[in-house]
Parts: sequence; structure tokens; C-alpha cells
Amino acid sequence: MTNARLAVLILALAFNFGVLCAQSSPDGSPPAAVHVDITPSHQINSFDPDSSLGSSLDVLSRRDIDRVHTPHIVQESLSAGWGPITYRNNSELRMAAWHWNPSGSWSDAGHQSGYFTGSSELKSPIRYILSYALPHRGFATSGDRPVQGPNLLYWKSNPYLTSKFTGESDALHPQWVIVDLQSEKQISAARIQWASPFAKTYQVEYWTGTDALDFDKGPNGEWKIFDSGKIVNAQGGTAILKLADAPVSSRYVRVLMSESSNTCDVHDATDIRNCVGYAIQQIELGTVDSGGNFAQAPKDSAGRAIAYTASSIDPWHSSEDVRDGGDYQHTGFDLFFTSGLTNNLPAMIPVTMLYGTPDDAAAQIAYIEKRGYPISYIEMGEEPDGKHAMPEDYAALYIQWANAIHKVDAKLKLGGPVFEGVNKDITLWPDSKGRISWMGRFVSYLKDHGHLADLAFVSFEHYPFEPCTITWKDLYREPQLMKGVMQIWRDDGVPKDVPLMVTENHLSWSLTGPMTKIFAALWLADNVGSFFEGGGAAFYHSPIQPQGVNNTCLGWSSWSNFVSNENYEIKGYTSPYYAAHMINLEWVQHRSGIHQMFPASTDIKDADGNLLVTSYAVHRPDGNWSLMLVNRDENNSHTIRVSFENSKEKHSSFFSGNISQISFGSDQYVWINDGPNSHPDPNLPPAAKTVEANSQTIFTLPKASVTVLRGKIAN
Repeated sequence: MTNARLAVLILALAFNFGVLCAQSSPDGSPPAAVHVDITPSHQINSFDPDSSLGSSLDVLSRRDIDRVHTPHIVQESLSAGWGPITYRNNSELRMAAWHWNPSGSWSDAGHQSGYFTGSSELKSPIRYILSYALPHRGFATSGDRPVQGPNLLYWKSNPYLTSKFTGESDALHPQWVIVDLQSEKQISAARIQWASPFAKTYQVEYWTGTDALDFDKGPNGEWKIFDSGKIVNAQGGTAILKLADAPVSSRYVRVLMSESSNTCDVHDATDIRNCVGYAIQQIELGTVDSGGNFAQAPKDSAGRAIAYTASSIDPWHSSEDVRDGGDYQHTGFDLFFTSGLTNNLPAMIPVTMLYGTPDDAAAQIAYIEKRGYPISYIEMGEEPDGKHAMPEDYAALYIQWANAIHKVDAKLKLGGPVFEGVNKDITLWPDSKGRISWMGRFVSYLKDHGHLADLAFVSFEHYPFEPCTITWKDLYREPQLMKGVMQIWRDDGVPKDVPLMVTENHLSWSLTGPMTKIFAALWLADNVGSFFEGGGAAFYHSPIQPQGVNNTCLGWSSWSNFVSNENYEIKGYTSPYYAAHMINLEWVQHRSGIHQMFPASTDIKDADGNLLVTSYAVHRPDGNWSLMLVNRDENNSHTIRVSFENSKEKHSSFFSGNISQISFGSDQYVWINDGPNSHPDPNLPPAAKTVEANSQTIFTLPKASVTVLRGKIAN
């Protein structure tokens, strides 16, 4: 061991066992005040960590599934202190069907194709779950990288969005395909090669404005119908349409379909799902001359390929469409629930909805319940905003799936929409009432159809920062980002009694260097604290299992709590691991019950007015008050004096007796960016000491640190 590392270790041990007495500020300045408002009527939240603070498991390779669910890795994964777990559905994210049970039945058994329903019978335990590509994706992408398969037949819309299943006119759920030409082109004609069923009534529109498909930032513009773009009594086949006498310049063109021929496709005609909706083989845009000759628009000058986004995709597939190479699989539910990774707590489980069937979802839940595995919540679908699904379409599916699942168990708690990680309202093209809020329209649809009670919770993901532009000052933004987006969902109409849940979470949606720096620990503490301060109900950080380090735009990093190699040998711990320790093992107390949260505030700011120290106070079931303080000052420690104030009884209280003070920060942890060998050094656990406290005690918050003060108070 080097002399430098030995010195650091000696200092850490001395800090761990020291006893702090009242002291003055190191620079002689007076300590800052931390006010905790313990007036009973001012309580801002309450939560049980065993249902409210958890982690997640996502798609893995078969090899990784075998390693993650071993006793040693499960023990290490749980050692970060997270309680429950949420199971993520990456198959739905990647526009694929998933067979949660390899055993089941096809709607067209003779051809091993159609709509698959997993078996709810209890046979061999399920260890792996496979994804299946969707042939009826055709040319469409719907916004994400799709699972690839051997067959791409044609695009067909989801049959569950037709009147046969929704019980209302197809005109209320128009389906569409948007052609993105990548840059503005002169358009006056379209050539559409229809399959069956085809659209009898549809219109062709062009977009005026900025990005028509950006639901995150909000599309700015409007759809306009071409002069001759409204088509009625169409007969299918290949239609060459003269849309306007003079070409129109636009990047985006939409084919909006509102009445189907209801003629059957090439599959089993006895299954109504093959005979409803809309199907298109190909769409081309360009111009047409006086002789009716069609000329396709020129390719994008930068070489970007034309993209096609569809409102929905038919989940029809066949046994040939399986992706079984071993590189992309989900953990089977029997392995998931029996390996220990659920921490012996009820788990949040997904069902596929955008690319599944209600019968299959109901069978999945029936299977899990027959096995006796405990379910906390069921998430319905995956990121519909990222698939550009209309809120009314998602809601129509939601109602059908809710009906099917509640026939299995009426007590199950269902929720969604599982939004992508955004910091603002998700907006889209206005409906007939001028409403543009995705969440607002979803909630309104459920309410108008008498199914708002089926929304037991609202879930969303939180990935707040652009991966390649993160700076230290982004830390100051996190509490406002988290609380701000939750307030947006309430303003959109989510009822106050419907809990808000973050079910997937990290610094960014893409791996980035700060994820393993001390930055991530401070961010995570603020992330959790502000979530509950803003009224949140359940928070799941991602992911639970070890993963290796990889190069990013801001240095080498890992998604994980651990520094490990490809064989899951854990070499050390990352800053989010220690932050999780501070949150789960110091600030709150798992397996103890309800914690009450009260307002806490500081006034430590920098010259620009940024709040440098944030504070989060809970009253724990063991009678202790626990205060988590995040010193976001990268270079300076700060001293504080803490008071607990009851405005109703008009008195102040202070920490009294033996108080635990635990800190984790840049004194314990520094990430060394060294390519594949990147690691933390030092890599020390949180430093703990006992403080004999009274009303005059001054506490020091180390620079760039998370500190928990925990103990009893006295007048």
C-alpha cells in the first residue's frame, strides 16, 4: 500500500470512530441555519421504504442472466440497500412481442403463427423469456430501434384499436403513417400500395412547422390537407394520387386513415383480427406529370434514409420470428422470483400492451399468481410516448387490458403510461378540442369512459441530463426538475389520490462519464429526496446488477453500482452504490414501516444564487429524526446548526444526546479515468462518527458530500 493511501485510510478510520463536540466554523464565519418544520399539520409526505425505494432489472444476455441470479451476485446486488424491484420490459421498448412463457398456443396453430397466448399452466419453471420480431411492422419504426427478424411483410395497424374491440367508431381512433423525408421536398403526389384491409376513407396531409414527431419538446406547427388530399370510397390496390396542382414544400407527410375496408389479410380469415384496421405495403411521395406519370422525390442530399413512423403495429407474428441467439433475453419469472433478487418483497411486473394481447397479459398474471409470487403493481406497456402512440389509443388498450387482468384478480393495482425520461410536459398535435397534453388527454379518456379507477398509479422514467453536456452545475437543477415534472402531471389532471412513481432512473438515457463520479452520488441523493419532497410514492433506481465499464463521451463509466468485469467479478463499488447506502441504510430504515417527511431548508448559496446545500428530513418509526444533507459545493465544506421548529406549539427543538453523523463524499471516493481499467481511488465506505449534541452543536458538511444526521431531539 502506498504512503498516500495509508494516510487516507488512517484519516478515514479516525473519522469513523471520532466523537465531535460543539465547534466553530473553520473560517470563523457563523454556521448556517438548517430549519426543519416539524409542525404535525405541515407533514409533506409519508412512505414505507419497503414499497417505495427500489431498483430494477432489464434485458440481459442468457449468459448474464445465468450470472446475475447466482447467490453471490444477488447478495452483492441487494447490499446497496434497495428494497423492492421493478421488472423492465425491453421487448416492448424495441417493438417486439415477448413470449413470457415458451409454452402456449398460437391463434393459427396449423401455421404456428398469429397471436400467441402463453400458458398459465404450471409446468417446468421458466428461466428465459424470448422476444419475437413483428412482421407487420413492415417499413415502420415507431420511434425506436426494432428487434430485427427474418420477415417484414407490410405495415398493419393494431386490430385492438378498431371498433370490434374498442366499442366505438374507428373515426375516433384514426391510424396514420408519417413519412419523414429528412429534409423539405417538393410534393404534389403520392403512390400508395395498399394491402388488406385497406383504408376506404383517408386523407393525405403535409406538415408546416418544426419537427412534427418531437413529442418531448413539443411539435410546433400544424397538419394541412393537400388540396386534393381527402380520399373517400377508396378501392385499395396501388393508388397514384395527384394531391395538388402546385407542389408543396414539406419534410413530413401523413396518411391519416379513418374508415377500413375490413377485408381480410393473407392470414387466417376466421380470426377477425386479420380483417380489421389498415395495411400498407409501400408509400412513395413525389410529383406527377400531366400524363399521370409518377416521379419519386429525390433522396436526401445528406444520404439519410426516408423514415416511416406509424401510430400502431399489429402484434401478429410467427414462430420463425423468434430472436433466440442468446444475446437479448429477459429473465424468466420463476428464476426472477426464486433467485432472491426480489428481496422477498412484492415486485412490480410489466405486461406487454402495445404489441401484445389482453388474453396473453391475463394469462401471464394468472401464472404468476398460481405460483404464489407476490405482485405489488402492474405496469401497462412501455413508453408509449416514445412510440408516438396517441393517448386515446393507449387509453383504449389500457381499458381492454385492465378488464382482462381484473378478471384474474380484481385487487391488482395497474398503472402507466411509463413515460420516457423527460423534464417537461409531453405534448402532441391538438385534438378536436385543441388539447395538446398527452397525459391530460389520457386521463380524460379514462375518465370519460368510466375507467379512471383502473389507474392505480402513474409511472414515468427520469433521465434528466443530456449525456455529453453534463457539468457540475447541473446538480443544482435536479430538485426543480424532479418536483417540476411531477407537478406537471398533476396539472395535467392526474388525481391527487393517484400515486406518482419513478420506475426507471439514472443521470441520462445514455451511458456517460459522470455516472461513476462523485457527481452521481450527490445527484442520486437529491433525486430521491426531491422526489419524496414533491409528493412521490415509489422510486426505482436502475439497474440492480453489476455491469462493466465502457467508454463514453465524458470518460469511462458504468451504469452499475459496481466495478466488475465480464465474468461479474466485482472489483469495487461506484458512487451510486454508496449513495444508495446513505439513502437506504442511514437516512431511512427498511423493514420498519412508515416514515413521515417534513419540510427542511437551508440558505447556503453561491454568488450566483445557486443553493449549495439541500436538506431532506424524515421522522422514522424508531423515533429518530433523520436529516439527509447534500453539500453540492465542489470545493468547500460548510458548517450548520440544526433546529426543529413546531409553529403550532411555538417552540424549537434540537438534536440531543448521541447523534449519528455519516458522510460520503469526495474525501472517500474519486473516480480515476483510466480506460478499461477505470476505477475509484480512494474507494472508501461512508465515514461515521458519534456526536454528543445539544442546541449549540455545529456540524460540518464536507465538500461534495452526502451527510446524514440521525438521532433524538429535545426542547
